[in-house]
Amino acid sequence: MKIKFTKMHGCGNDYIYINCFNQFIDNPVLLSEVLCDRRRSIGGDGIILIEPSDEAEAKMRIFNKDGSEGRMCGNGIRCVAKYLVDEKIASESKSLKIDTLSGVKTLKILENQGNTALVEVNMGKASLNPTDIPMLVSKEKIVNESISVGGDVYKITCVSMGNPHCVVFVDEAYSANVKEIGPQLSTHTMFPEGVNVEFVSLVDKNNLMMRVWERGSGETLACGSGACASVVAASENGFCKCGNEVTVHLRGGELKVRYYQNEVFLKGDAVRVFEGEISI
Repeated sequence: MKIKFTKMHGCGNDYIYINCFNQFIDNPVLLSEVLCDRRRSIGGDGIILIEPSDEAEAKMRIFNKDGSEGRMCGNGIRCVAKYLVDEKIASESKSLKIDTLSGVKTLKILENQGNTALVEVNMGKASLNPTDIPMLVSKEKIVNESISVGGDVYKITCVSMGNPHCVVFVDEAYSANVKEIGPQLSTHTMFPEGVNVEFVSLVDKNNLMMRVWERGSGETLACGSGACASVVAASENGFCKCGNEVTVHLRGGELKVRYYQNEVFLKGDAVRVFEGEISI
């Protein structure tokens, strides 16, 4: 079986994109595990299937490199928008709608030159309700709550962006013990379905530093929905002002996030790296 693919990334968060308008993938779980191996195959944080949709220009399905299916990916959906325009599946002159497991999202391509585009996506409403994450707690929301992990106590704020996030504010994000504490928090019994974990430090009211441990993928260079969750958490803790555009600095680059009237807007790059065909 031969599969045509396109390798793309948003802020270094790289996926293997497969056009399912003209080819059928019958086992995306196994395919993601095989293709995402960075030493024996193409390599990536996961695969994204671009499928027909009755509600939007296309439907996006995300499979992490461990085969688990994700609900939403802020970096991935921007790349899907660029792909749809580049392949003339959708028009660049209008807002694009892309269907996900977290609902239909609206995107605008602000610039599109060669292999790189600047894309903004309305990520929808953030939720602090623990049942939306979900969490095994009885409180109305988890903001600046203490949790003990690995012998240390961390302050967490939990946010749903259509997928679950646990934001941990630390003194210095880039030196945080992400590889040890990340998986312990991600699989904590408080989160029955697991959670993405963001380690965030405050630079000033308009700038955050962030590293991320993604459930199903481990540490990645960036996470778009995680950047959104971090800005929401920073606003809820009084570190950032609602309505202001905040720059989130990640290992893979920068993302711009605006949290306004409970809706979150994410802006960043979408980069086409290469195309290919692989035999499975």
